[in-house]
Parts: sequence; structure tokens; C-alpha cells
Amino acid sequence: MTTDQFVTANITPLDSLNTLSPIEVARLQDRNQAGLYQLFRQCCLAVLNCGSEVDSTKQVLEMYQDFEIQVAQKHQGIQLEIANAPASAFVDGEIIQGIRENLFSVVRDILYVGDEVGQDNQLAENVAITNQVFQILRHAQAIEPHIKPNLVVCWGGHSIGRTEYEYTKKVGYELGLRGFGVCTGCGPGAMKGPMKGATIAHAKQRINDARYVGISEPGIIAAESPNPIVNELIIMPDIEKRLEAFVRLGHGIIVFPGGAGTAEEILYMLGVLLHEKNHNIPLPLIFTGPAGSEAYFETIDRFVRQTLGDKAAERYQIIVDDPVEVASQMKAGLQHVTQFRKATSESYHFNWQLHIPEAFQQPFEPTHEKMAQLNLSHEQEDYQLASNLRRALSGIVAGNVKAQGIQEIETHGPFELSGDPEMMRSLDELLASFVEQRRMKINYQEYKPCYRIRVGDAAEA
Repeated sequence: MTTDQFVTANITPLDSLNTLSPIEVARLQDRNQAGLYQLFRQCCLAVLNCGSEVDSTKQVLEMYQDFEIQVAQKHQGIQLEIANAPASAFVDGEIIQGIRENLFSVVRDILYVGDEVGQDNQLAENVAITNQVFQILRHAQAIEPHIKPNLVVCWGGHSIGRTEYEYTKKVGYELGLRGFGVCTGCGPGAMKGPMKGATIAHAKQRINDARYVGISEPGIIAAESPNPIVNELIIMPDIEKRLEAFVRLGHGIIVFPGGAGTAEEILYMLGVLLHEKNHNIPLPLIFTGPAGSEAYFETIDRFVRQTLGDKAAERYQIIVDDPVEVASQMKAGLQHVTQFRKATSESYHFNWQLHIPEAFQQPFEPTHEKMAQLNLSHEQEDYQLASNLRRALSGIVAGNVKAQGIQEIETHGPFELSGDPEMMRSLDELLASFVEQRRMKINYQEYKPCYRIRVGDAAEA
């Protein structure tokens, strides 16, 4: 049954995950609070809602409140029975193949994390958490040994203008010409552009096994639906494990213009690199954008220097409007990474040596109380400050697009952040620039700040 907006269909896997046990099926269909159904349904809806212009998890769930999905056991294997799914996922009544693959990646990851790894995210030891990240990636077959470092992580905003989007494609094209795979947050905007550009270059170079890795997490996936170029979709349990997966799996990082989420990623990476155990570990980090993005990166650079210091700024380079130079510098950086890992007997496929402090690993669920209690002062180690600033930005992302965060704001009003006056002014300037440049949400007209910055006795939204 097909309408202009909704499709009902039965979907079978292409070549993997053909069988599930009755217990696994029951867990996916368990609608109790502790069951997996709501999580499973939300992630599958996100995959089917590819290309959406809505970046609010709450709005997506309301738009498709009649969407249902069941797992059926058939004599030849399993089958997904879906009702009232977004019609954009289908062509002439047939599901798009890339979306089909991503649907069964959801089944794989939701079951594995739920059954094998477990939902207890309060692990005390950072080694145990890193091992959990490794297990999830290995189970998803994302760990590829015996291949020299060639996977480039691309971060950037989902809400970017056409000029910036076209530039991300050009950078992706240059990366693809050099044989590099691309890993992003798997959504639209700067997460889709590099993959789209790389596909053309890979086709020219006759690279038939190119990697387009998309890493998401349940809280954000509905607001940033996976784009169909992704051929390896991985859903991590939370944002902290998602960020760790990026830096363990990837070999270099490129950052395009973005909003609060991109700033969160920058603070995460710089905080990790600032730890004394990581001073000698090479990990190329390049900020880049088209002509006209100079002011954006000046604001980012100023904020980093005012909060974390010049030492943090030494860990990245800024290249404006030069995709060839970006790719060339990344190639040189990856050669250095390869030499270092050879010399230290480190694996090519997973960066075990990188030390990630526990503060960057423990899940942060933003509430008004937790946001208000964040230590945003210079009276702490620079990497600890980076961790707390990242949590502040993570809370703003939640308030912008995540269902739970949006509910917090609707119930209690904006989050309030306070700290050293100069630091608060720097943070206020950064966030104000995102609002002015319309980087907080796709539907800018609907955006209302979900935060207040308290500078002294005054609070500014």
C-alpha cells in the first residue's frame, strides 16, 4: 500500500543478518520501558527518513507517529514488516538498497549493544569503555587490519549553506582521488558532502571497495538521518562512545564549518590531544572552509586560544578555500601516522595508544542542574576544562535537536551556564556567531536559544 507520504512494505536483508533467535526478536519487539522496541523503532525511522529537512527528533517522531515496524521469522530467514514509513525511502515501491542495508545495520547494533555489551554505561575504568568501543566496531566489521592508515574523519554542521556544502564535496573529491575513505556523522550537510565528492573520485580511480563510514548514536540519529551514501552505518550507545569511535577508527580529521555540535567535536579532540600522554601521538587535524569562512575560523581560533590557550591551537592548521592543499596536507599527515605506528608497533586499524581520559568517556545527560554545575573556569587542567566546555556544548545540542533535551527546555526553560567572566564572554561570542550565521538548526526561523550565558550578574541568551 503506497500513498504520497507513507509506504507499507516487507523488507528482507540482502546478504547478512538472515537469522535471529526467537529471544532476539522478542527483545526487539519488547515495548516495555526496559525493552528495545522504542529505540529500535526510532533508529529505523531515522534511516527511512533519509533526506529530511527536519532536524528535531521530537518533530520527526510526531510526523511519523503511526510508523510501526515488526520483525518476522520466515522459513528463509527474517523479514522487517513496516507500516506508514516515509515514502522518500522507496522508488516505485522498492526500498533504496543503501537504506535497506542501513536498516539491518540498526538491527545488528541495537541487538549487539543490548544483548552482548549491555546498557550499563557507568563503567568505571576507561580501558573497559575503550574495549567496549572496539567490540562494537569489530562486530560491525569496521575494523580492517593490514590496510595502511587511509580513513579520514570529516566533521561539520548539518545546517550549512550551499557554498559550504559544495566546498565539502570538493574536499571529498580530492580525498577520493588519493584513495582515502571517508568517515562522518552520517547525516546531511558537511557529513554528506565529503562522501558525495569522494564517490566521483573513487569511480574515476576505479576504487570499488571504498569506505563511507557513518557513526551515529540513538539520541541524534533521528535529527540527522543517515544519508544513503553511507555503506557502513554504526550506531554507538551514546555521544561519548560515538566520539571515541571516530578518533580510534579514523587516522586524520578534517573540520568544516558548523554549529554547537561541531564545536563540541573540536573541544573533544583538542582536550584529548592536550593530555600529557598524547603529546607525541600524531593525528592530523585540519580546519577548512570556502572563501568567506575566514571569520568563522577566526572566531573558533580566538575561542580556543582564550579558553584552552595557544598550546591547543598548535594542534590544528587552518586552510581556507584550497581543497587540493587540504588533501595534500592530510596525505602527508597520514604518512606520518603510518610511520609512527610502524615504529611503535601500533595497529593501523584502531588507535589503542591514544589516551582518552575518563571525563571524556562517561556519558553526560544534560539537565538544568548538571549544566549549571559545570566547572567553566581556568582553575583546572586544560584537558579537564575542554571536557567541561564540551559537555556545555553537548547540552546545547541536546536542547536544539534531541527529544529529551527539547523536553527539558520546554519544561524548565533554557539551560544556564556560568563561570569565569572572560570565559563566559568568549563562549557567548562563539554561540552568538552560530546564531547569527544560522548554524544552530536547519529551520532557523523556528530557533529559540536553549541556553543562557551568565556573565557576572547578567544572563544573556
